[in-house]
Amino acid sequence: MNSVYRLVQHQAQQIPDAPAIRSIDQPPISYRTLFQYVTNTMRRLHQLNIQQQDRVAIVLPNGVAMATSFLSTACAAVAAPLNPAYRAAEYEFYLTDLNARALITQPDLDSPAVQVARRLNIPVIEMPSIYERANENIAEIATDVALPTADDIALILHTSGTTSRPKIVPLTHGNLCASARNISQTLALTSADRCLNIMPLFHIHGLLGVLLSSLYAGASVVCTPGFDAPHLLDWLRETQATWYSAVPTMHQAILARAEAEKPRTALRLIRSSSASLPPSVMQAMEQTFGVPVIEAYGMTEAAHQMASNPLPPLPRKPGSVGMAAGPEIAIMDAAGQLLPAAVTGEVVIRGENVTLGYENNVAANQTAFTNGWFRTGDQGYLDRDGYLFLTGRLKELINRGGEKISPREVDEVLLTHPAVAQAVAFAVPHTRLGEDVAAAVVLRAQASVTEHDLRDYCSHHLTDFKVPSRIVFLTDIPKGPTGKLQRIGLAAQLGITEALDDTAGESDYLAPRNAVEQQLAQLWSEVLRIPATQIGIQMPFLSLGGDSMLATRLVTRVRKQFKVTMTIVEFFNAATVEEQAALISGALLTTSI
Repeated sequence: MNSVYRLVQHQAQQIPDAPAIRSIDQPPISYRTLFQYVTNTMRRLHQLNIQQQDRVAIVLPNGVAMATSFLSTACAAVAAPLNPAYRAAEYEFYLTDLNARALITQPDLDSPAVQVARRLNIPVIEMPSIYERANENIAEIATDVALPTADDIALILHTSGTTSRPKIVPLTHGNLCASARNISQTLALTSADRCLNIMPLFHIHGLLGVLLSSLYAGASVVCTPGFDAPHLLDWLRETQATWYSAVPTMHQAILARAEAEKPRTALRLIRSSSASLPPSVMQAMEQTFGVPVIEAYGMTEAAHQMASNPLPPLPRKPGSVGMAAGPEIAIMDAAGQLLPAAVTGEVVIRGENVTLGYENNVAANQTAFTNGWFRTGDQGYLDRDGYLFLTGRLKELINRGGEKISPREVDEVLLTHPAVAQAVAFAVPHTRLGEDVAAAVVLRAQASVTEHDLRDYCSHHLTDFKVPSRIVFLTDIPKGPTGKLQRIGLAAQLGITEALDDTAGESDYLAPRNAVEQQLAQLWSEVLRIPATQIGIQMPFLSLGGDSMLATRLVTRVRKQFKVTMTIVEFFNAATVEEQAALISGALLTTSI
């Protein structure tokens, strides 16, 4: 099966009456009917002069229509599914950037995509539902119509574009079929499996991680309207789904409901991908549902899956995204040298599911490929068993005055606090340090905790410079269109645009008021190597450029100068000259380091 067309055709020949696709409230579509719909739609598109190399945008809501339109379009031309929630300006960019030959939609869809397409003189094709055509006879493709080959492009997607202009990622039929095979084999899918799809079908996770991997195995897919936490447990029970795949934020929302209900389902596994799943969430999911949670690692450029934890009885390692599950995986340094086990560097991949390169972007390809390896932009290491551990996204690493901080590590600590339901750490601008650490937090229902309490909690689990300087409490953390948390740009989304500056101007400066504060300020001056006149008594040590090494030196000097004891934790809980002087004066510093 080297093309999407051959994949659907094969299953129609082998298991024609088996269910392939269905919706929540409609009967299943068999593989025979699915192949019939695909072949007739291909004929219709070719009659409209749509050729194999033409790009056809698809704007449809999640569901059977989107799934079947994607399959049909990928067989006849190049499918380019777009987010139905885009606004007119976004559609104008994507339709133009794709050089779209046509737009596929449905008659009752009120979308600005239609108006934009017509303004750009792009033909609009209203695709009939597969249920309307379920009784048509199978029309074999005419001999003068070329069928897709493994080397033909089947799918085009844009990268997220969080830090630059979105790049076009072309994926061939060979890429898609290889990835579908890899995922199917990793999860040991069979024709008895039924996946409940809650992922958007304009994203690689839904298209490959669910739809094509299921069809490759002869399994079936239940297409929902999209993620809906209040209804998901009912859907699982009603459809008797054996698995589902989602991003961590979805799992956390599902878990919040499932912990109270203790649902009985037909699940045999739960899959997580597209972002790192905190170990605490994985453990709670497995306890609640009584099935293994399989964390995988994927990206658009690899037609989704690159690594995955295996099914039991093979070991699953919390915090790891598993072993290579398709392409080869290695760790590379900045100079292009491959690194040994347990050494951190950039994750690189190569294999038959990996794109051959970005379209019309020589600069990006020169950066992305080194000696035949694709640079993922993710940082991590392989342990001696071949399990991959991600330590951060290179572009997401927070550079706090030269200290590199992985925001994922901060996330995982915050998520172990009993009051925290969701957490995401991110960079905020800082005038002296360049960047500082902040975090957005969603609390559990009826839970209560202060910012000081959470910072204190973090100080017991993280090195001082990793403790967030600011924690924002939200009812919902902004997410991307797939439900994935996006750190880059989060500060701006939350309105944190002005650089933090705890050493700012004269109006914020408060001079020492007594002998203890004067002596402390002088000690700070010596350790930080800045004039004592720049140290206000309400300025935190970290904001002045302090770090863990300097803190240790300062604590030693404080103990010697004032004949008191102070732990590092006490130091950072009393992080200003004013607070430390109060402790010293009150003789409260009694614990030896």
